[in-house]
Parts: sequence; structure tokens; C-alpha cells
Amino acid sequence: MPSHLEAFIERHPRLFVLTGAGCSTESGIPDYRGADGEWKRPAPVMFQNFMTDSLTRARYWARSLVGWPRFQAAKPNIVHHALASLEQRGQLELLATQNVDRLHHLAGSREVVDLHGRLDVVRCMSCPHRVSRQQMQLDLQQRNPLWKDLDARTAPDGDADLRGVDFSDFVVPSCPRCAGVLKPDVVFFGESVPQDRVLQCMRAVLRADATLVLGSSLMVYSGYRFVQAAAEAGKPIAAVNLGLTRADKLLDLKISQPCGAALAYLLAN
Repeated sequence: MPSHLEAFIERHPRLFVLTGAGCSTESGIPDYRGADGEWKRPAPVMFQNFMTDSLTRARYWARSLVGWPRFQAAKPNIVHHALASLEQRGQLELLATQNVDRLHHLAGSREVVDLHGRLDVVRCMSCPHRVSRQQMQLDLQQRNPLWKDLDARTAPDGDADLRGVDFSDFVVPSCPRCAGVLKPDVVFFGESVPQDRVLQCMRAVLRADATLVLGSSLMVYSGYRFVQAAAEAGKPIAAVNLGLTRADKLLDLKISQPCGAALAYLLAN
């Protein structure tokens, strides 16, 4: 007898899928929130603070220097492979992810919108210059040789929990072309998701038979808006998440278990 989730997926063959941090925890990337939807640790850096305060930028890049190697080494897990399989079966209208780890791409998914960008690219905020995050890592290590051997607990999205450290002497590279601020090509808190990504996802929500949310509490509006739009359009909505979601009252089906366990059947068939 199929599970409730399996029946939901089979009943709605063209799915809009939205994934969050809970899809990458089995790859060793921590999530931000607990089962009650509250922050597990201090909130991430805000966009305005990063752009206007040099010490905030130094703190961000120092922690990132330490956290990047483990983040970069993460591999796709069963969730990513199951969704790639779903796409190969022709059952996916679009996959939108709030994650910046590119693990869906590495697993073979092609119809993916990276809502919050990608951490493996660094951009200048004043000119079109782009550089790989790995090149930025080499630049950071060269300018801050005493920091490269530090270790700390892994935090979400390439961060590391460096505590009791003075960041004032940490040297942050500027853009080599215009001396502008270099920032990961991701959407920080306080920053807007590019409108073209939002429109692409909204169109997919309306084309799809149903919406499936995986590993997201939907506490930030960037993801919640698509569930809200699906509900307003009368589209069925299912969610797999350990704990509360902002959209619990809108859901037709809620599965409270790890995403990998819920989707494992897709790889068994």
C-alpha cells in the first residue's frame, strides 16, 4: 500500500517542488531553525550591515574562510537524488530551492531555480566582476595566513561558529577591477530575491498540478509566497518537514519525518 506522500505524488504528476535547509542536513549542512520554527543560533548577517560596516564584512569572511572547506565538500544525499529521479520521470514542473549549496544540480536536476543564489560564486556589488568562491578562498588565505588553520563548528551555508575572536585585523579583499565590495552571490536577509526568479516560480506554481514543500519551515516570505499562491489558486499542497511550518493551515498533507526517509521510495522503484 503506498504511503500518503507517495499517493499524493502519483496523483499529481506535474509538481512544483520547493526545498529548504532540511533537504541538505543529511549532507552535513546544518539548518537554521528548530522544530518550533525559531532560530537555533543568532540570526545571519543582514544585507545592510554587510554593505555598510567593514567589521561585519571581516567577521563574515573570516567565518566563511573557516567554514567553506566543509561546505564545499558536501555531497548530494538521497533527497537530491530522489528529486532528480522525479524530474527524469517527467513529474516535475519546476524545482525551486532556498538552498545555496547547488546540491540539486550536482545530483542531476536541471529544472532548478536557485531562489537565494549560489554560494560558489562571489560578485562585486559595484561592477559586473565575478570570481569563484574557491578563488576567493585562496585570496583570503593569502592575506590572512594565520586564520587558515583555525577550526570551528560548522554552521549553515558555509559559516563557522568562531567565538571569542577579534576580527578587526582580518583583511577582506576588494574587487580587483573597481575596489568595490565583494559579496557571495546569494540573497542575504534584508535583500530581495530577484524578480525574474520569483516570476518564473509563480508561473510554475500555476502550471503545476500541486505543490510539494520539502525541508522548509517557510518562515521567510521568499518561499512562503509560492505556497500562498498555490492555496489561492486552489492547488493541493503537501509538506515534509520536522516541525512547524508557516503554512500549516494551508496544507492538504503534512508529513513529519526526515525528507530522505519520506522520498526513499523514489529510488527503490
